[in-house]
Amino acid sequence: MKRIGTMIAAAAIAVAPAGYCCTNLIAGKKATTDGSVMMTYSADSHNLYGYLHHSPAGKHADGEMRKIVEWDTGKPLGEIPQAKETYNVVGNMNEHQVAIGESTWGGRKELADSTGKSVMDYGSLIYVALERAKSAPEAIDIMTDLVDRYGYASGGESFTIADKNEVWVMEMIGKGAEKGAVWIAVRIPDNAISGHANEPRIRKVDLKDKKNVRYSKDMISFARKRGYFSGKDADFSFADAYGEHDKGTRRGCDGRVWTFFRRYNDDADKYFSWVNSDSDEPMPLYIIPDRKVSPEGMQASMRDLFQGTPYDMTQDVGAGPFHVPYRWRPMEYEVDGKTYCMERAIATQQTGWSYVSQSRDWLPDPVGGLFWFGTDDTNTTVYMPFYCGMTEVPAELKQGDINTLDLNSNFWVNNIVANEAYNRYDQMIPDIRKVQEGLEKGFFKQVPESDTELAAAVEAGDMEVYRNVANRLGADAAKKATDSYRDLAGYLFVKFMDGNRKKTDENGNFIKSEYGVPVYPEFPGYDKRYYENIVKESGDHFLIGPASGK
Repeated sequence: MKRIGTMIAAAAIAVAPAGYCCTNLIAGKKATTDGSVMMTYSADSHNLYGYLHHSPAGKHADGEMRKIVEWDTGKPLGEIPQAKETYNVVGNMNEHQVAIGESTWGGRKELADSTGKSVMDYGSLIYVALERAKSAPEAIDIMTDLVDRYGYASGGESFTIADKNEVWVMEMIGKGAEKGAVWIAVRIPDNAISGHANEPRIRKVDLKDKKNVRYSKDMISFARKRGYFSGKDADFSFADAYGEHDKGTRRGCDGRVWTFFRRYNDDADKYFSWVNSDSDEPMPLYIIPDRKVSPEGMQASMRDLFQGTPYDMTQDVGAGPFHVPYRWRPMEYEVDGKTYCMERAIATQQTGWSYVSQSRDWLPDPVGGLFWFGTDDTNTTVYMPFYCGMTEVPAELKQGDINTLDLNSNFWVNNIVANEAYNRYDQMIPDIRKVQEGLEKGFFKQVPESDTELAAAVEAGDMEVYRNVANRLGADAAKKATDSYRDLAGYLFVKFMDGNRKKTDENGNFIKSEYGVPVYPEFPGYDKRYYENIVKESGDHFLIGPASGK
């Protein structure tokens, strides 16, 4: 995802550009513990306010037009004829359980629209398709038809398009001065997991497999015309023809997919050689997992910080004395004429919002579509469950301003908690996990009962009851998560003020003396490596004598 300006792939740098954001993780229905089709999306940006999008269902008159506004900039791009009927959309999921996400990779800069006449940017493709599609294949038809008719105004994009039966990855890029786009879409097998993160990943596929592979008629001929490809059609690779990757994008982009793969396949560590540029054998688009993926597991995967890998962000010197798994931008720096990188994990500080979607074919559509939504950093957010037929956005998740603090906003209280933890991560994260896990376990426990109540209303044909219950459940979840994190922010401030750590009992309550006076706090100090580095850098500057033995 990109939020400002046109994203163009940068070459010969040591890490993916800072604007290259967003991660999609994917699991087919036979690869999940409950049979749902799942996908994730993190909208990562340093200037994006986290709120829950909603577009109501509607009937539209002939001649009615839909305005298209560029998602990143707010720039009006034009209008297209409105569909006669549009569907309810909550976040990035519609009432028919169709969910769509994306990640930006830019690609060849000369393929960006040079006419200024293209209308459909990648964000508008997503939301227009969600308003109009009842299935993933239909969404692909709609998106590709839109760019053919009205032009494509964005750079290289990978889209994840899921419904209750299947999930596809589609990659698309414009044609410069020519109208439209070239694209390819591949159906992920039901028993597989996949993902993409700002790097095109569709390479050699069976172009004759019409059931599972779709592509624009000029995908290969256009590449030949532009000099991007000269081999046999059967050897064509969309990613290599239209993308431009290097060591940095492998590490900062494909590395995020690899760390997801290794959670569910014991043999996936072999793909590290691709990610680390030790081998030019590409990591596959999808793999068959050894273990099935649960909804809780998908949420945990979105919190990945390369734990247990050579890129573990808590272990290198940049983590500091509090083992902070975050690195501030810029993502590359130079020392003695050489360029070095900061790691880019799935969990990152600049996320505006993220989700885990579940499309469940055994339930009526308004119930089967479950949209787990969270604001700010995926590592510390709380994923709240919302049903795809919900028609009212909770007050805590309405649109706001990234420059105006609002303590009733879920986005802002999550940011306060996260930013407190960025300073003393290893000391604060246990307290955050306790609240986060307690909330999410409560939400998961409630889902079966909510499913039953909502399904009964739908099956009885009483959609008013359905909407009332779905809206109430959504409002309750948002309020509970927001109130809990507002309290948590205050608790962390009090407990860790002035570099100390106040003593608490097993329930987290502050301890007082028998006379009702707060007991003296602890001084947790720094880790051993921090002190060792001081001596290494300064020698005897701070020396006061031999060890005291205390």
